[in-house]
Order: sequence, then C-alpha cells, then structure tokens
Amino acid sequence: MTKTEEQFEQLFENRLSTDKARQFLIDLYKKGETFDDIADASRVMRRHSVKLPLSDTLQEKAIDVVGTGGDKSGSFNISTTVSLLLASLGCVVAKHGNRSITSNSGSADALEALGINLNLDPKAQVKMLEETGFCFIFAMNHHPAMKHIMPIRKSIDHRTIFNLLGPLTNPAGAKKYLLGVFDPVYITKMAKALVALDIKNRAFVVSSDDGMDEISLATTTQFAYVENGTISPGIIDPASYGFKMASKEAILGGNAKDNALITKNIFENRATDAQRDIVLINAGFALFVEGKAGDINEAFEMARMALESGRAKEHLEKIAKVSNQL
Repeated sequence: MTKTEEQFEQLFENRLSTDKARQFLIDLYKKGETFDDIADASRVMRRHSVKLPLSDTLQEKAIDVVGTGGDKSGSFNISTTVSLLLASLGCVVAKHGNRSITSNSGSADALEALGINLNLDPKAQVKMLEETGFCFIFAMNHHPAMKHIMPIRKSIDHRTIFNLLGPLTNPAGAKKYLLGVFDPVYITKMAKALVALDIKNRAFVVSSDDGMDEISLATTTQFAYVENGTISPGIIDPASYGFKMASKEAILGGNAKDNALITKNIFENRATDAQRDIVLINAGFALFVEGKAGDINEAFEMARMALESGRAKEHLEKIAKVSNQL
C-alpha cells in the first residue's frame, strides 16, 4: 500500500482530524494529482463502497456512461439519456451517479423525473440489470464514508480529488466506460488510472474543446482510448461523421423536469436535431466500447434506429415500470 493509499484509508475510516484531512486534500490539489494518486484514492473508495452482488458474467458486460461533472455547460442530462438508449439495445448499463452538485439537474434528479424509482437495495438493482439492462447506482447510498468527508470537501474553496473519483468508483465494478472529464488535462491521467485499476476491457475518456465532459457537437473533442492496457490518443470531429455542428446553446437544459422532457422528446422523435445528435454521437462511441457494434458508423446507425423505431421509448417505459415493482 502506497503512502497516499494509507492516507486515504485513514480518511475513509475517519481516523484523521478535520484539520489534517482538509490539509491532506489541499496539499494534493496544490501538488497536482497524479494518475497514481487518482488510482490509489479510487481503490480505497471502492473498498469502502457498498457493492452490487453481480455475477462475474454480468460484471464483465457492465458499462458506465458517466462524467466527472463540473463543466458548468448547463446541458441537459446527456450521459443519462445515452445510458437509457444503450439499455434499449441490449447493453448492461450500471449507471453510477448522484443528485445535482454543480448543475441544475443531476442524473438522479432526471431519472426521478422520468418516473424511475431510485430507492432500490443492491439485490433489487441487480434484478433491474437482469430484467432491463439498466440500473441506477445512487452514489449517496453506496459510499457511506462520504457522510463525514463531504463537510470537509465543502469547507475547501476549490475542487479536490473527489471531483475526479466518482466515475472510477462504480460499485458494480463496471469494466467498460465512456468517461467524460471537465478538462482535457485530465484525459491521460484518468486513462492511466483506469489501467492501474485493472480495467481490462475498453474505455473512451473524453473532454471537448469547449469544456464539456461529453463529446461535443460545437467543436472537436479530445480522447484517450483504452484497450487491454494500451492508451491511444485522438480527436473526434463531429463533421467527419456526418453530424451537423451545433452550438452549446442548442443543447442547454434546465431543471430535472425540463431535462426529463428533453429525454422523452428525444425518445419520441420530437426533439431538435442538436438534442438528438448529441445523444447519437455519444451513444455511438459508447456502443463501440461496449462491443455491440463493429465500427463507429454502425454504432451510430444502431442508436438512430433505436430512436426512430420507438424501441428506446418502449424500453424507457419498461425500466420505469420494473423499478416501481421491485
């Protein structure tokens, strides 16, 4: 166990005074967190989480479409909408998230507004995955140590390493990721942390050049592609895939009710082109990571057909229904 890991172990076990814990997080921030620091902290946070009792087979299939948040873009809940779309295509989506912290609507808020019951115990969450290919893992219920860490975080007037850890600490142990970060400087660090955490399958770590923790339609998006421990950098240009460029203003959201309505409109083929397309481009890269599609263009077509055929709409209704029966 590294020194950083030992310190995080003390932090999670509440064996550090408030002042020492606070200074530890400030010092890490000032130093600049390395990928080893991020991996060490994630490893400890995973150990202290309430895990889902998934079979090895289901865990190997599980994918998370998740962002760090903190991009202050004001967009609707893109990764949440993508997650629901993927589930309609037979993927196993273990969506790890929380209520709003830096936005008007967190993933939990939007899903709740869509009529999905979030208050399921781990066994029921596994049942959701088995029956619908989707479950929401409510972070506040799975990371009990955060109850004493959160006040320390809030007492610090800048971000801490915890702004990076959420996507890496999925209690389902997801092996595949479309992972967004709020600043391109963290792309390689997060990709290296995934490798250090023994994520053996595939992942895209993305950050757009207009500051979104998603793949953008307004500009290019930088990425690191992870496969079998190898990291390959690149750039996504929406126009090169036939997408019409659109401003960030075209994908703005609002509160949970507003964002839930946008998701419904996308699934009912009543959304704007920009709202639909930003979901399609993100879903395409997620489907490629998941392995459902042989190439990116096939993945875009699969996602498009799920929307146009009504398959995604029907599956969303099924997810809501099953969640309220468990």
